Amino acid sequence: MATMAELARVHTDLDEDDIAQLHRLIAGWGMLSDFCFADLLLYAEVAHSGAAKFVVLGQVRPSTNQTVYGEDLVGRIAAESERPLVAQAWRLGEVVEGEDTVTSSGDRARVQCIPVNHRGRRIAILARVSAATEGRRRGELERVYLETFERFARMLVSGDYPFAGDGAFPPQDGPRVGDGVMVVDEERRVSYASPNAVTALHRMGVLSNTTGMRLDELGIDAPGIARAFATQLPQSEEIGAPDVIVGVRCLPLIEHHRVTGAVLLVRDISELRRRDRLLVTMDATIREVHHRVKNNLQTISSLLRLQARREPAGSGRTALEEAERRIRSIALIHEILSREPGDAVDLNEIVVQLVRVAEEGVFSSDVAVRFRVHGDGGVLPADIATPLGVVLTELLTNAAEHAFPSGWSQPEGANVQVWLRNTGTELSVRVHDNGVGWPAGFDIARTTSLGLSIARSLVVSQLNGTLEMFNDHGAVAKLRIPVARAAALPRA
Repeated sequence: MATMAELARVHTDLDEDDIAQLHRLIAGWGMLSDFCFADLLLYAEVAHSGAAKFVVLGQVRPSTNQTVYGEDLVGRIAAESERPLVAQAWRLGEVVEGEDTVTSSGDRARVQCIPVNHRGRRIAILARVSAATEGRRRGELERVYLETFERFARMLVSGDYPFAGDGAFPPQDGPRVGDGVMVVDEERRVSYASPNAVTALHRMGVLSNTTGMRLDELGIDAPGIARAFATQLPQSEEIGAPDVIVGVRCLPLIEHHRVTGAVLLVRDISELRRRDRLLVTMDATIREVHHRVKNNLQTISSLLRLQARREPAGSGRTALEEAERRIRSIALIHEILSREPGDAVDLNEIVVQLVRVAEEGVFSSDVAVRFRVHGDGGVLPADIATPLGVVLTELLTNAAEHAFPSGWSQPEGANVQVWLRNTGTELSVRVHDNGVGWPAGFDIARTTSLGLSIARSLVVSQLNGTLEMFNDHGAVAKLRIPVARAAALPRA
C-alpha cells in the first residue's frame, strides 16, 4: 500500500515542505481523534483533474469511541459531488459542518471539515466524522475534550498546528489521551484534570484539589510547561520521585500567535521505567559474564600457546597451536559481546578480527597472503556467531596454510577473499582463494582433516546450514545458514 508521501506526490501538487507538515500532523493526530471521539480523514485536492476531486491521504480511528468506518479509505479518490462539505471547506477556507453520506452502504454521519493551512495557503482538509446521534447531555470530560479539539482545529486553520521541528513528533512511549489529560490556562493554572490524571497525581503524593493551582504550587517541578509557553513548542519530560515517575507532554494552545493555555498529557510510567532499569542491569550483567568468559578463554589460550612452544616440532605441537587458535576465535566473539549492548554481534567485525588471526599463521611463509572482506554479514545473535566464528577460523586458517605451498606463484599474488551476504533469512559466506585448489576427488564428508571436519559438523549440526567445497580458479568454501531468528535484530 502506498504511503502518505507517495500518494501526495502522485495525486497532488504539494511540495516536500507541505508533505513534511502533513507528516507532522499524522504523527500526533491520534490525540485529536481521541479528543473529538471521532474518525479523522485527511483529504488533499487532486491536481490537474479538471473537476474538483480529493484523495484520502490518511485515516485514523479514535480509541475513545466507536469508529464510523470499518473499511480502509486511504488512497480513495472522491469527486466533489461525493464529498460536498470537503469541497466547500476547500473553496471557502473555513470550517464547514453538516451531515453527509459517508459509507458505501449509505450511512449518514456528522462531518466537520477543517482547512489545514501552511505558509499561508491550504494544503489539506481534515474531516472529523462522527455518528449522527440524537442530542444528549455531555459530561464534563466529554465537554472539555471537545472544547480542546476545537482549539486545535482553530490552530489548524491559522497554521499554528501541527508544531514545527522535532518536538512535533510525540515520543514512542509518550502519554496518550486515555492515559490522562490536564488543561492549564494562560497563567498555567489547572482548569481541568481527567480522572486518570488525578490518579497519576495521587501516586505522586498530590492529594489536594488541583483546580486553580499551578503545578509548582502543588510541589511538582515541571519546567517543561514553562518552556512550552516560552517557545510555543511541545515539551516532553518526566517528573516525580524515583519510585513514582509520570511522563508529561505539554502542548501549547495558541491563538493570535500567543499561548492561551496548554494541554498536558500525563502517564504513570513508573513500571515502565522500573523495567528499563532491570533491562539495563541485566544487560550489564550479561556483558560482565561475556567479559569473564573472554578472560578465562584467553587464559586457556595463553596456556596452550606456552605448552606448544615447549613441544618439539611435530603433530603434538601443531595440534596445540590449532586448539589455541580455535579457543582464541571464541574469545574474540565474547570480547565483542562484552562491549556491545544486547546479545548480538556485527559479523563483519568478527570476520575482520578472525582475518588477523589467520594472517598471523602466514608470517613465516615464503608467500605473502592478502585477505579481503566484501559485503555485509549483518548482526547475528551469539548462538549463531560463536560456532560460525570457529568455522571461519578453520576455513581461513586452512586457506592460509595449504592454498599456497612453497614454490607457488601467481602474477596477482596470493589472495584470500571473504564474501558475506545476509538477506534477513539466510546468511551466505564464501571463502575463495586463488591457490592450488582442493585435491582431486576431495569430499568434505570423507575428509581426514580435523579442522575441516569440525567446520562441517558445526555448520550442519549447530547452524542447520550447508557447506560446499569446490574448485573455481582456486579453492572455494561456501556455506549457507538460516538466520530468520536474527532478521529482527537492529544493526548497530
